[in-house]
This record gives sequence, structure tokens and C-alpha cells, in this order.
Amino acid sequence: METFGSVDAVLDFAIEREQEAVDFYTDLAGQTEIASLKKTLQAFAGVERGHKEKLQQAKLDPAVVDGDRLVVDLKIGDYLVAAEPGPIMSFQDALVLAMQREKAAMDLYAGLAGIVGDAGLRDLFEKLAAEEAHHKFSFEAAYENHFLSEN
Repeated sequence: METFGSVDAVLDFAIEREQEAVDFYTDLAGQTEIASLKKTLQAFAGVERGHKEKLQQAKLDPAVVDGDRLVVDLKIGDYLVAAEPGPIMSFQDALVLAMQREKAAMDLYAGLAGIVGDAGLRDLFEKLAAEEAHHKFSFEAAYENHFLSEN
């Protein structure tokens, strides 16, 4: 189990996860030859970049971050996605992996919102969880349109 000694440590962890998401979507966009998927993945990289900036701003705003508050037992392993994109990945596999990553991010932020005491930070995490849920839905809708609908 991961244990953090301060809210700053939690924010650092979340910032790292957002950078991983930026890198993931950027790399995946570079691997696909499907123009619409490439555009979607690049857009999601930009959104994740925005999440990272929000978290970095929260670190700089002393009204939001209480550096003395302890945060313990986040069960970080529950929020990480082990699968990595392969050099030859189908559109279907890319969508599944993207859904899994967005679910992990959504769960992470919902969990963080449930344990922080600061109302401003809780609000930030709740908003990020909702945005990640929306991202997951977008990938699920694309999956349904391409692979589950009757043609």
C-alpha cells in the first residue's frame, strides 16, 4: 500500500499520473494511422495536460493545499493500469486500453476526493474524477459505435 505524508505528496503523485496519461495518448496517437483516432488521442493528451496544470496550480495555492495533513493507505495499486500499448495495436485494443486508463484515473480522483480534508482540494479531485468519467464514456461510445453496433 502506498502511504503519503502530505497533501503535496498526493498532488505530486497525481501530477505524475497525468504526465503518464499525456505521454500515453501522445505515444498512442503517434502509433495509429487512423486519422480520427489520432485526432481524438491528441485531444485527450491536451485535456490531460490541462489536468496536470490544475494540479500544479493547486500545489502553488496555499489556500488549497494543507501541507501538514497526512494521507494514508490510498491503495494505489488499485488505480494503476498494467497494460502497455504494443507496437501493432488494433483500434479496438487501443480503445479498450484507453477505457481502462480513464477508469483508473477516475477511481484515483474519486478516492482522493474521499480522503482529503480540504474542501477546495476535494472539489478539484471531484471535478477531475468527473472529467475522467466523461473521457471513459467517450471511448466507450466509440467502442460501441465501431464494435458493438449492428451494421
